[in-house]
Amino acid sequence: MPNSYEDRILRVLSYIHDNPAGDLSLDTLADVAAMSRFHWHRVFRAMTGETCAQAVRRIRLHRASIWLVNDDRSIDQIAADIGYPNTASFARAFAEMFGARPASFRAAGRALPPVSTLKSGDFRMYPVAIRQEPKRRLASIRHVGAYYKIGKVFENLVAICISRNLWPDVGGFVGVYCDNPEVIPEDKLNSRAGVIWQGDVIPEGLEEYNLPGGKTAVMTYKGPYAGLAEAYQTLFGNWLPNSGEEPADMPCYEISLNSPRNTAPEDLLTEICLPLK
Repeated sequence: MPNSYEDRILRVLSYIHDNPAGDLSLDTLADVAAMSRFHWHRVFRAMTGETCAQAVRRIRLHRASIWLVNDDRSIDQIAADIGYPNTASFARAFAEMFGARPASFRAAGRALPPVSTLKSGDFRMYPVAIRQEPKRRLASIRHVGAYYKIGKVFENLVAICISRNLWPDVGGFVGVYCDNPEVIPEDKLNSRAGVIWQGDVIPEGLEEYNLPGGKTAVMTYKGPYAGLAEAYQTLFGNWLPNSGEEPADMPCYEISLNSPRNTAPEDLLTEICLPLK
């Protein structure tokens, strides 16, 4: 049904992700949703828990945080590319959400040298535990492309869970990263955005994906998602070589312990899971 409420939410979220520098006013998003401005605002907030303006701000600034750490474009260019009229207004909004101005956030995120030149003492440390992880059955959506863009797929997954009231059967959110980004071209990277599915039948439009469980190194990372790349450097460049453990031939996955929709970036908790032999 092309004008179902789920479809409208998915269209609008995709439009925001695909056009961060574009006109994302309430009128424009209501047009994308094919609803009146007044009613669309109420529907979006009731179904997602955010106003359209809050969703736009969160998505834009999250994209900026990724670019600040992983991209060489200037702060002025990043501000323009996510739709802020000037760098000053971008810096104020970013500091309000992330607790640091863009330049400071970039400097902190790039504090480490390239992995190839790192020595053991150069890594920032995060706690790692070896656990026996359970088998997990996921209801998922496949993503092909840059890993940092999987946020768009998670937004769609959340919208589907909300519109269909799937929460009673959802046990948490998991991202599975199937390829090595240092080897595979960015546009060919495979990953999955999933929920731990506790129901019987996988919902229509989602795909089943099974995590086998077993012996796993679990690193608990606290902070904005832009810092996850550094956490992986610590896991593979420091912990693993000194652990005496061997990684299994299975992809890493991440378990989100809270949500950026209601958690400050510095308080986000992510478990990075590395299956072991």
